[in-house]
Order: sequence, then C-alpha cells, then structure tokens
Amino acid sequence: MSEFYIPKRAMVIAAHPDDIEFGVAGTIIRWTRAGTQVCYVLVTSGDVGIANPALSREEVRAIREPEQREAARIAGVQEVVFLREPDGEVVNTLELRKKLVREIRRFRPDVVVCQDPTILFANDGYINHPDHRAVGMAALDAVFPAAGQPHVFQDLEAEGLYAHKTKRVYVSAWQPDSANTYVNITDTIEQKIAALFAHKSQMDEMIGQRQGTTLETIAEWIRSAAAERGKGKEMAYAESFRVITLEPDPIDEKQDDHKP
Repeated sequence: MSEFYIPKRAMVIAAHPDDIEFGVAGTIIRWTRAGTQVCYVLVTSGDVGIANPALSREEVRAIREPEQREAARIAGVQEVVFLREPDGEVVNTLELRKKLVREIRRFRPDVVVCQDPTILFANDGYINHPDHRAVGMAALDAVFPAAGQPHVFQDLEAEGLYAHKTKRVYVSAWQPDSANTYVNITDTIEQKIAALFAHKSQMDEMIGQRQGTTLETIAEWIRSAAAERGKGKEMAYAESFRVITLEPDPIDEKQDDHKP
C-alpha cells in the first residue's frame, strides 16, 4: 500500500442529490480534510425524487437542493452547482456535454469523479437508473476530449473559459471486477453517513417504502457495502473506483491509492 493520492482540485459530477453520498463521499471527505478544493455538479435537482403527487417538481426541487447543500457542507465541500436538467429524463446530448465542459473549464479540476455509465444491472434486484448512465457517459465525454480540446466549444473562450485537461478520472465502481483502485474510508465513513442523512426526504422515502427500515439499518447497509469492498485489502471500509490517468503528473507519481 502506498500514499493516498490527494488532488488540489476535484469535481464530482452526479445525476441526483444523494448519489454522491451513497457512492463516493467517504473519498471526498478524505480529500477535503487534506485541503482539496471540491466542487459538486448535480445534473438534476432530484425533482421527481419524492413520491408525493401533492408536491410539484418545483416544490421538490426546493426541498432537495438545500439537502444537497447541507450534505456538501458536512463533507467539507463549499461549492455546489445544479444544472437543473429534468430528473428522470436526462439524455447525453451535445448541449449537456457543453454545460459540463463549461463547469470543468471554469473550475479546472485535477480529478473528475463520475458514475459508471456501463452498469445496467447492478445486482439481481436493481436496474441502474438511466439518469446515472446518461450522466456518467456525458461526464466522460466532457472530460475527454472536449474540455481539453481548444477547438471544441471554442465559443466558451468568450466567457474566459479555456481548454483544460483533467489529470485523472475516478469512475465509481460498484462491481469488483471493474475496480482498479480502493480508497480507505475507515476514518470517514461515519461522516459519509452523516452527509447521507442530510437528505432527509430520501431517508423518509426509504423508511416509508421498506418495512423495518430505519436510519440505523440504512447506516448498516452503507457500512456493510464498504466493508465488503475493503475485504482482503487491509481496510475496514473502502470505496472502489476505476481510475483512468489521462495526464501523468511527476509530482503525483509517488502518491496513489491501494491497487488490488
């Protein structure tokens, strides 16, 4: 096991409020504790994420965006951007790619973290949300080659936004055979759970939909999933990624995560 890789700037691109907290917040918290500047980009505001027909999409958005901002605060993240694409209807279009390129060129991250667009069946009881797949692919298409190619979306230069090449992409890996990097989140898992619990509307949804579910059973599910990822890697709790290194940085070569 070698040193933990710490980027100076990292951007997390996700489909919905709570996706980051369920997936990668333990790693993000390790980075923010070490001084990394992090920006969250949420493609939707999760505006169909409360199954109450009495609430409009605008009313749901007004609930979920503050929950995401609070979750970010708990994780040490100061900047949250909402693109406000329609929840449940995201398509990987050139327009969405350009919106993501705009954010990448503005923030200029060393690392972009995103969802895995290749996962369709996560297990025998879940079909991966189409928004997750669309946003994962849009994020990868924005990172490479678009954001770093000055002749792509060249009109963004009029906004003072010039080509930027991201060094690494961390794709959240749910399935063990797709991971090449494991991050030890033993010291951050309880803060990750606290950030997840900031999404009160979604915790209430889960508790209401599944008999016997409580906040503690949700917390135990998070711990169990992280413990499974850490098994055999000298980590009590871990998050897993497929990491693609696009721009090797000699300064960073001595820093890396645990490789299987």
